[in-house]
Amino acid sequence: MDKHFKFTNAVIGLPLFFVLLLWFLYWLEIRFDYDFVENGIYPRSISGLQGVLFSPFIHSDLDHLYNNSIPLLILLAALQFFYPKQSFGVITFGILISGMITWLIGRDSYHIGASGLIYVLFSFIFFKGLLTQYYRLMALSLAVIMIYGGMVWYVFPKVDDAISWEGHLGGFIAGCFLAFVYKTKEYKKEPKYDWEQADYDASADKFMQRFDENGNFFNLTIEEEVKPYFFSDWDVHYEITETKKTN
Repeated sequence: MDKHFKFTNAVIGLPLFFVLLLWFLYWLEIRFDYDFVENGIYPRSISGLQGVLFSPFIHSDLDHLYNNSIPLLILLAALQFFYPKQSFGVITFGILISGMITWLIGRDSYHIGASGLIYVLFSFIFFKGLLTQYYRLMALSLAVIMIYGGMVWYVFPKVDDAISWEGHLGGFIAGCFLAFVYKTKEYKKEPKYDWEQADYDASADKFMQRFDENGNFFNLTIEEEVKPYFFSDWDVHYEITETKKTN
């Protein structure tokens, strides 16, 4: 595993906690016959501002909740694993910024659901991976766009009147904005060879010494190349004896 990224309990704990919280709130709504819809975002109204905080935790039905749960589990886990120091800020400010954009541009209706946060995560992970230019994070960006790239269509109006395209667009803009705002450390490839070191001196390299000033390769002379490892002043005498053949 890349040493820049470490698996922690939060990689599983954060998405599980968030999604279980959504299901618990929905259970409360069903069990005690509450109606949380009016706590969602109602654009350009003072009372509708509460939805900036509450709307991601409110869902209209089981299908709505289920369809948001799977992407949240995957994207929150990816966010926590690859961007652990930025995860809390991305979630918090992503909810606030996307909610305010929805409040400003939304239709006169209640906007609810965690899909705005999903677009925040999708946009942040995609753009941040491209900005870092680190191969693992760029591969993550490619995987995200391959799996969830079709979501981009739902930031445009008239694609589906039953969904809040304003919330999706707000989340997409918020994620892109946070990708530029939050800084990550530079991911540099560890030098593997001597010539990759910052203090590498080519003139002291035995191999590089085999090139002349014009870049032509040549072999060292025998005297330079062959170095005996053992010296002796003793005379060595050999005696040849005839071996007897045996039947």
